Amino acid sequence: MSVFRRRRREGGAAERGEDDASRTDEQPDDGAEEPDPADAPPPRAEGPWDSAERSGGDTVVDLGGLRLPGRDGMELRLEVDEATGAVNGVAVVLGGSAVLLHAYAAPRSEGIWDEIRAEIADGVPRQGGTATEAEGPFGTELVVRLPVRTAEGRTGHQVQRFAGVDGPRWFLRAVFQGPAAQDPDAAAELESVVRDVVVDRGAEAMAPRELLPLRLPDAAPTPEPEPEGRPPLEPFQRGPEITEIR
Repeated sequence: MSVFRRRRREGGAAERGEDDASRTDEQPDDGAEEPDPADAPPPRAEGPWDSAERSGGDTVVDLGGLRLPGRDGMELRLEVDEATGAVNGVAVVLGGSAVLLHAYAAPRSEGIWDEIRAEIADGVPRQGGTATEAEGPFGTELVVRLPVRTAEGRTGHQVQRFAGVDGPRWFLRAVFQGPAAQDPDAAAELESVVRDVVVDRGAEAMAPRELLPLRLPDAAPTPEPEPEGRPPLEPFQRGPEITEIR
């Protein structure tokens, strides 16, 4: 049985830098023309996958624009816009770490991760943090260190690892938190989850960087209030969440 909880969170200053990825200042992709097969990207050896490549398998959490593999002990926290009720992203919590996933529309002709990564890196110093590029399992990644206040009132640092995957007319951003942000062994299982994600871009016209629409899983029970005092996993947050514990 799944247990859902809704929680309100306040977005921090870092939210503005990270959310550059959702700008819609470019013209929508009209989606009217069929792509030339000669322009299609070569088959990819590993995921995340496009819905034309894989369906997601039998054990899957179907959120519409994203299909996630099921894992024992996996917890999902769905990011919900409290003004519209739209689901914007999902955090997968597993083994003491988490990865926050957002999927965006992208241009047909080129990827956007290089540009988005540079925008995130430019915004981090304004928040007192540092951003360093490193090669990781998903290509060039960004390791971000931001100052945080500890429970003892001291200043510490929170490390997060930003990875991006450019797919066919979509872009998937994965932000690793907790031990998985620094420890390859702790990250292995969450990275496996990301590899098995299926992105369903859909055929409708969307502006580049527009969030792909997500939805609650079928037969989701009514959310219950989450007990107060639970520490947040992610300072880059837009609104309340609904949590599924599997």
